[in-house]
Amino acid sequence: MTTQAAAYREKSQRGPTNPLAFALELGFFAGLIWGAIHWVFYIFHFTKVIPGYLGEPFFKHSFLKSGSGQLTGLLLFIVLSAVASMIYVFLFRKMKGPWPGILYGIVWWCIIFVIAGPPLHMLKPLRQLGWNSIVSEFCLFLLWGLFIGYTITVEFTEERKREPKQAKA
Repeated sequence: MTTQAAAYREKSQRGPTNPLAFALELGFFAGLIWGAIHWVFYIFHFTKVIPGYLGEPFFKHSFLKSGSGQLTGLLLFIVLSAVASMIYVFLFRKMKGPWPGILYGIVWWCIIFVIAGPPLHMLKPLRQLGWNSIVSEFCLFLLWGLFIGYTITVEFTEERKREPKQAKA
């Protein structure tokens, strides 16, 4: 028996996945990975949105532009990702395929960049951001939502059954 098959059998014998623990773990890694990618986008000037933009209502802008402010922004993005993962797990975990996750990321982009961001002074209005920032942030959130949504889909639905069976020796 292959080690992959043994790991799958062991997991199936442990019982169902704890949704809250899974959502928090996924949210941590989603925030860490996609927050770091956002930081890289900012460093290479793909976006004008500072990594600490989620902290704008709570911290001074000058602090958020500093190194520790950017780290604070990464931590805030991890918190946002954990919250978004918990919402997805508890409301949408039975949806199948990648499209619900993609739409979920687009909805979060709309909430942050169109609805809540400008009034809370987290972000400039879209017309002042520039196309590079808009497209970069939109793609980042689209992929972030796909990462969260599809990971949860694979964990909580029968998507694994569509994977090819291991050849027996």
